[in-house]
Amino acid sequence: MELHFTKTNGPVDDSIESLIDLAGTVYNRDIVREMILAALKAGQENQERGALRLMNSTLKEMRFTAKAFDPYRSVKKVSVFGSARTQRVDAVYKMARLLGESLAAEGYMVITGGGPGIMQAALEGAGPKQSFGVNIRLPFEQEPNPVMEGTSRSIMYKYFFNRKVAFLKEADAVALFPGGFGTLDEAMETLTLLQTGKHDPFPVILLDVPGGSYWSKWFEFIQEELLSQGYIKRVEKHLKKP
Repeated sequence: MELHFTKTNGPVDDSIESLIDLAGTVYNRDIVREMILAALKAGQENQERGALRLMNSTLKEMRFTAKAFDPYRSVKKVSVFGSARTQRVDAVYKMARLLGESLAAEGYMVITGGGPGIMQAALEGAGPKQSFGVNIRLPFEQEPNPVMEGTSRSIMYKYFFNRKVAFLKEADAVALFPGGFGTLDEAMETLTLLQTGKHDPFPVILLDVPGGSYWSKWFEFIQEELLSQGYIKRVEKHLKKP
């Protein structure tokens, strides 16, 4: 039978309601009902196992994300991005650690990718009780850092897009240190969401050591290429030069 999100599915609707009753306390039953229907419809429409596995993994990852962050809804949080390859001896590493320490002292929690480099530095500064690590399974480099080992606020993701949702949905501000493709991707994702109104306005802070040129050169590219070519409008350029 063809299923619909309206309550026109007869015995299927009755069975879903019975299943929800059987599960005990379920909040927002109307949304849960639609999630169950979406899963059934996906099973009807997709013979390819890979498509269903992607949907299944995404739902499970987002469910666990909500569970991990839910007890801390009242606490302000800052997502910190930067290179996994930054070394402990680097000045920018020490700067990220100091930022984490300062944020924790002001009552903020820190969210990072949970890996080495800048991510580990910020979490070292904040301490494990004031930190979230939202890690990603990769074939190289991204091992969980020891700060978050054994805590319930360390989350491992299969998909980058789910991880990005956690970074930005849960943050009240974003701090960006120098980094590679991943850092630039996260910077552009943040700015795109702000530009398109998909995220409420919040601070986006670009950080570098004194005399560093990483963000100033990036800012020049924004001005000289994107703005001058009309790829963004002047009213969209809500950035102040570092």
